Amino acid sequence: MDELRFQQACSKIIDGGHGGGGIGTLGEKTLHAVLKEYYEPDSSSHEVRIGNFIADIVGENGIIEIQTRQLSKLIPKLEQFLPAADVTVVYPVAREKRLIWLDEQTGELSKPRRSPHRPSEFSVMGELYPLRRYIRDPHFHFVACFLEVDEIRSLNNKRSDNRKRGSVRYDRIPRRIIGELRLESYRDYLRYLPVTVEKDFTSAEYAAALGIDRNSGRIILSILESAELVCRTGKSGRNILFSVTDEV
Repeated sequence: MDELRFQQACSKIIDGGHGGGGIGTLGEKTLHAVLKEYYEPDSSSHEVRIGNFIADIVGENGIIEIQTRQLSKLIPKLEQFLPAADVTVVYPVAREKRLIWLDEQTGELSKPRRSPHRPSEFSVMGELYPLRRYIRDPHFHFVACFLEVDEIRSLNNKRSDNRKRGSVRYDRIPRRIIGELRLESYRDYLRYLPVTVEKDFTSAEYAAALGIDRNSGRIILSILESAELVCRTGKSGRNILFSVTDEV
């Protein structure tokens, strides 16, 4: 993580008026453009065709794909890219977010209001779930980039007295990088194996050991299964039992 380089990327894309300047006027959404500049300042490495797809970045460290929406949409690209090169998937997470409302009729922006929602490292695993099949692939790498973001939402619902109901996200403006979660190989997922779990444990016991809800525990256990770090060993009543694998 390089805070200075991130601020330089923000200045170039946002303050520099890339693509014409101003909120919502970029050729691509602001968050995506800033992250592309941050992870690869050399624009000649941007938007490179590989087979049937355009990769966000192609450089000496392989391919970088910045995915600001559902990670499942990357599957067709990964199927083609991974046999040929290292692929790093960058997924931005708004750890700190301010909401700003845009009135499309007047162009007026409201004062920022801080959102109470703070996604955790464990909630990121829920987003990664559709890509779990690739975790054992030595070419697959994942980076969750935690950011401070201003989210612009459009007041475009004319059929409701409450115009915020049914609003849509207009743009996201990154302000600061807070941290990164780097999962470079399947062994990096060992961080999700708490030492307090017994040899055979249920998803409820696993979730309690991590201090998360049971549904999140089930999702992470499925990811750990795909990484071949845990396996199913039987049942206790209606509950499936898990254990760490011999490899661990």
